[in-house]
Amino acid sequence: MRSGVRRTVLVTGASAGIGAALARTYADNGRDLVLTARREGPLQALAGELAARGAAVAVIPQDLADPAAPRRLFEAVGARGLTVDGLVNNAGFSRAAGFLRTDPEAQAAMIRVMLTAPVELARLFAPGMVERGYGRILNVASLAGRMPATGGDTLYGPVKSFLIKASQGLHLELRGTGVHVTALCPGYTLTEFHDVNGTRAEVSAAYPGWMWQTADHVARVGYAACEANRPSVTPGVTNNLLAGLAKHLPDRLALAMVGGHARRLKRI
Repeated sequence: MRSGVRRTVLVTGASAGIGAALARTYADNGRDLVLTARREGPLQALAGELAARGAAVAVIPQDLADPAAPRRLFEAVGARGLTVDGLVNNAGFSRAAGFLRTDPEAQAAMIRVMLTAPVELARLFAPGMVERGYGRILNVASLAGRMPATGGDTLYGPVKSFLIKASQGLHLELRGTGVHVTALCPGYTLTEFHDVNGTRAEVSAAYPGWMWQTADHVARVGYAACEANRPSVTPGVTNNLLAGLAKHLPDRLALAMVGGHARRLKRI
């Protein structure tokens, strides 16, 4: 570390779920935190928890659906005299009502939060990491990004697939600079994600408990993979088997498989 100074990690979407779990994991591994999300209340509560664990925590609320938010966040970090050594692009949500039934502005917001903002934040913070010879960029993608796209939440999988590919490219570009880049691709995880998009009852009925992972487990796997500079990681043997099966099946069979998934969730 820089002359004994603790490293600082910025986590987006840190108010709950995998984002909050990642913040706890980094704090437990000696990192200080910058937390951002739309909701300040949960961020402040998490900040208090992490401070009790010995971390210095800054809370900077931002809504990454706003095109100006990444630049504002970057400038706010600088105004506080903080140096971001790690960037966790975790913020995200889905719209599962169907492509034609979802408001276009909601679709645009999803793309800004999960695709545009991670790219812009990496572009803003990565140069400083390279200059200092140390950095960590962990992009929270999804198992959905490794599977054929699913009807109903039509844009979610393609956006996550982009994030995986972008992470791989940046991983290669920054190899040897001291900056690690990893895409984390969790499957079904016990968070409020499905409550927010209105599919909790469907997914709980469609998939048994053994298919679900905890946010803490996913966070630990993502942290370890980024420290090891792996280009991507998918937690869980079952999830890797599903992704491998989808990759090697003919398109007709792979689409039939995900079509069955969508029907179980009553999306198509």
